[in-house]
Amino acid sequence: MVNAIQFRGSPSGKVLQATFALPAVKPDEVLVKVTHSGIGIIEEVGSASSLFKVGDRVGWAVVNSSCGHCELCMVGKDAYCPNASQYSAHDFDVHGSVCNYVVRKEQWIFRIPDALSSEDAAPLMCGGGTVWVPLIEYCKPYERVGIVGIGGLGHLAIQFAAKMGCDVVVFSSTEDKREEAKGLGASEFYATKGVSDYSTLGVPKPIDRLLITSSAKFDLGIFYPILAKNATILPLSVDGGNLTAPYMPTVFNGHQIVGSCICSRFPHGEVSDDA
Repeated sequence: MVNAIQFRGSPSGKVLQATFALPAVKPDEVLVKVTHSGIGIIEEVGSASSLFKVGDRVGWAVVNSSCGHCELCMVGKDAYCPNASQYSAHDFDVHGSVCNYVVRKEQWIFRIPDALSSEDAAPLMCGGGTVWVPLIEYCKPYERVGIVGIGGLGHLAIQFAAKMGCDVVVFSSTEDKREEAKGLGASEFYATKGVSDYSTLGVPKPIDRLLITSSAKFDLGIFYPILAKNATILPLSVDGGNLTAPYMPTVFNGHQIVGSCICSRFPHGEVSDDA
């Protein structure tokens, strides 16, 4: 049995260190020595493991199991399984990544390509998977894709969308990140702080898909003057408030507001391969 060291937050705001015994590795599980957040090297494989071997470098995401037989699991949407288990919601003692060892089901880990460093792979296990699915499901290479915010999600979304061949348009509150956005692949950049009418931003062509990666609260209708007809708005960030949008303009323009949360297994396995 392996004793693992874990770091976690607390109500006081202090980072606490805890030591606990990991459960024995089951036949379909692997023991991973963590090297980066969500990345590590396999040190032990279960007796029924057939996908990985000791020494393989692997990664894992937020969701770590599902029922495997409901409709959502069967169509590849296992992240939305009603019985899915995920970090921050279940088994708090063993399911984090800020620790030195984890035990994971082998069906829920992904091989990291040799060409991709662990430092670069680590952000893909959470933020990368979050932006990947809406891009591959809703965005086409010839479309204009707007990205709101250049934080943990936004900087990955810009790079993926640009590599897909999309015309990437970035919106940020200030000019501070203009050069960064352009360097990541944005073709246009607009600073929006203090602007109440986005039709005055000078956007030359309407936006087909809009990814909201910022946690700032705003009425989605502020973007409507620069959206194409039948545009898709994809809120991706975590926020405790309400989503606000004008009803009739949404209906008459055929806009779709589509939530997208954690990446399911199959597309998450593609993220590091295509990075």
